[in-house]
Amino acid sequence: MVPHQILTRLSRYFHVVWCSRAPWWRESLRSRLRQSQQKFDHGFEPNPGLTIYRPERWLPAIGRPRFLAEWTERERLRRAQQLLLARGCRRTILYLWRPRFERAIDLIPHDVSCYHIEDEYTFSEVEQPIDEQEARVISRVHQVFIHSPALLEKKGKFNLHTAVAPNGVDYHAYVTPHNEPLDLQAIPHPRIGYVGRIKPQLDLSLLIALAQRHQDWSFVFVGPCHSQNFNGKAVLIHQLSQLPNVFFLGAKPVGELPAYTQHLDVCVLCYELTDYTKFIYPLKLHEYLASGRPVVGSPIRSLEEFAHVIRLARTPNEWSQALNEALSPDAHTSALTEARRSVARQHDWDRLVSRIARLMCERLGTDYLERFVRISHCE
Repeated sequence: MVPHQILTRLSRYFHVVWCSRAPWWRESLRSRLRQSQQKFDHGFEPNPGLTIYRPERWLPAIGRPRFLAEWTERERLRRAQQLLLARGCRRTILYLWRPRFERAIDLIPHDVSCYHIEDEYTFSEVEQPIDEQEARVISRVHQVFIHSPALLEKKGKFNLHTAVAPNGVDYHAYVTPHNEPLDLQAIPHPRIGYVGRIKPQLDLSLLIALAQRHQDWSFVFVGPCHSQNFNGKAVLIHQLSQLPNVFFLGAKPVGELPAYTQHLDVCVLCYELTDYTKFIYPLKLHEYLASGRPVVGSPIRSLEEFAHVIRLARTPNEWSQALNEALSPDAHTSALTEARRSVARQHDWDRLVSRIARLMCERLGTDYLERFVRISHCE
């Protein structure tokens, strides 16, 4: 998750409180509320710089009456802020991840507000005009971060203080050699692989065609797949999974994903070309590149600037040719492996988050910028 990658690293520079989502009031009446709230933490683990605030049972999310909904939200924010004040914080940065949190701008006093755009939140395959609330949030905050070039073109005009914050990679984890996972060992080479959540945006028809055309290749999918979310495409997932040279290995712990990526022969980013996918920035792009594996992807907007280190293909014939070339010895030379890793190195999460921290310190003032420089020199 992008918030996890960014906020855990921001905690090296600031005290950070992650506000776990308040359960709906009906949920708050259920037993084992604390256990169920864990799913709202997005994988965060407390550390010396990061605290998780889980709203008390008596402060659930409420739709109406409006005055009560605002009071509970304000009280949750106040309690989260108290955790910062208890650590000696004198100034507050309000970091928003969705437009629906706009009300927080008015409910809690703060010194700097940020809004981080990591997706096109309409999730529509046909482009929609920018949502009024999101446009308002963008224009109101002090700093905006946007992760993809297409989203920057669409939403970057509403606030002069807008910066690009692309998705990154834990470079060290993906460049460090790992043993081959046991459930991968029995799968024959060559392995064409996808590591990540299996999403409806994947071009399933194309993947079926490629697997049927190249029956001597193994197509490996590592990641959770919830077919109930695919609606009319669920039949395609079933059809793909039934092919003898296709292997769905299921979800794996985050720490094991580098090993799976390293032991593939080619990594793929096979997306449908829609008005939604033109806005995405695949989180796995730089993970693939850091592993040194050849990459073939669909020509979506965010991948075009990396055409010098990955192959782009549109039709089944183009994909077959690109995969054949990626499997050749020429694609696995030490020079090309280093070229891929060099790009990934520039997108290491530590480096990207350092830029975000610097911008936030610039917004806070000279004292904080000097403190940022001191911390950076010590790392």
